[in-house]
Amino acid sequence: MGKILATLTGMVLLLWTPGVLKNAFALPPTKGGVLPTIDLPIPRDSDDKSYLGLSGDGSFKIPQIKARIVIVEIFGLYCPQCIKIAPSVKELYQKIEDDPGLRGTVKLIGIGAGNTLSEVHFYKVMTAAPFPLFSDQDFTLHATLGEVRTPYFIAIRINGDRTHVVIYSEPGGVEDAESFLELILLNLGPK
Repeated sequence: MGKILATLTGMVLLLWTPGVLKNAFALPPTKGGVLPTIDLPIPRDSDDKSYLGLSGDGSFKIPQIKARIVIVEIFGLYCPQCIKIAPSVKELYQKIEDDPGLRGTVKLIGIGAGNTLSEVHFYKVMTAAPFPLFSDQDFTLHATLGEVRTPYFIAIRINGDRTHVVIYSEPGGVEDAESFLELILLNLGPK
């Protein structure tokens, strides 16, 4: 009886610990909702920093990216589906950059769930990902986003006052870049 009581007490204390309870019941972002607040490091790479419209050092929140739409890919180096769809995600990026109406308006970033900086770098080189990728080595961001399966895509619309709304939040991948982009733009809704 004493061991059971000690175990239950330990579990209650663990859930009571700040930060653990906050993410213990996190759900994936829902369409029409807001993205949970997550901090990412401002990239050191000047091209990535410029692409995101950021300056300085420190951290930033996704709605601070200078764009109207931000598409976030949650990926994993050891996720076969993530690697399989990487060419389509790269094609999606290229379609956006080749369209004068979308370039600068729609941006992509990736978050490597459980991946170290070196694993994220390896993934970037292996897949030739042309957009900024971030490490989430300790799964903190992944937990905040509802512990989604990889690959997972979230798109947010950023309003002029820097508020935002989730316009897409789904598991799976970009099988066809053109169709995926049309779906995101269809879900864009009013400004």
